[in-house]
Amino acid sequence: MSLNLIATSAFGLEAVVVRELGDLGYAARIVRPGRIAFAGDATALCRSNLWLRSADRVLVEVAAFEAADFDALFDTTKALPWEEWIAADAAFPVGGRSIKSQLSSVPAVQRTVKKAVVERLMAAGSA
Repeated sequence: MSLNLIATSAFGLEAVVVRELGDLGYAARIVRPGRIAFAGDATALCRSNLWLRSADRVLVEVAAFEAADFDALFDTTKALPWEEWIAADAAFPVGGRSIKSQLSSVPAVQRTVKKAVVERLMAAGSA
């Protein structure tokens, strides 16, 4: 299964992370300040987390979508298959940033996402 992966880094180190990804055999698809997107499988996720020295961490992009308001954010987030990613007894922090967004309150976005994920897990019988 191919995953959309994102290596995060300090600003200015993106080129170094891209080179390290290439050394591991992976190609960067999109490079933005502090974020390098690439594709890979579960092995790529593990290898890149272990061997990327200049990246802070490697994340899995579960979905990307536009949300014009909190209702759209909640509904779209709740529709995602979170039970495939999060165990019933797992804790999951929700972090976030807002850059040029109509949803500028990061704490409100975090609360909305957390509530949507919990409701999805409860509906799936996982929570």
